[in-house]
Amino acid sequence: MTTSSNTLGDWLNDFSREAFRLETLDDYSKSGGVDAYRAFLAGEPQPEAYKAAGWMATVGDAVRSGKRIYRVHILSRPLTDYLRFELSWGYHRNMAVGEEFFILDTTTKENPISDAPDFWLFDERVIGAMNYDEEGRYLGADFLGEDQLSRFLAYRNTAMAQAVPFADWWAKYGE
Repeated sequence: MTTSSNTLGDWLNDFSREAFRLETLDDYSKSGGVDAYRAFLAGEPQPEAYKAAGWMATVGDAVRSGKRIYRVHILSRPLTDYLRFELSWGYHRNMAVGEEFFILDTTTKENPISDAPDFWLFDERVIGAMNYDEEGRYLGADFLGEDQLSRFLAYRNTAMAQAVPFADWWAKYGE
């Protein structure tokens, strides 16, 4: 692990070219958007605060300046309630401002990177490994050293090679 004065939030605002995210969990409901998740489960409309979340400005600003923010979510069907929420509300909302999403569906095949943690990879050089507790509550990020870079680039490359664009996956399996 490296020490850095930059936080994950700093990197999300200051990366130069691209920010890649690998998501591996089925439930992040304790990590934010709790009110929106409750509204989704209750069949209510999206809360205005969720529609206008700060993440929308972060992504929109980055994309308008020529940067790329993209992610792969490794999942299997049937979807958990949380994944139904994240994909139907969150991904569609974020796509509107330019974030790109891909799905690596392991329903009928083995996960090719089962040892990969959740992480952000900034400009193919900075790794922020995400830490969560067993309930999906975000605990913080560890910034890993350059000695880990080849492994995390391989995770990203494998995920992207085997994932499909979210829109294609959603057209086939969306609820």
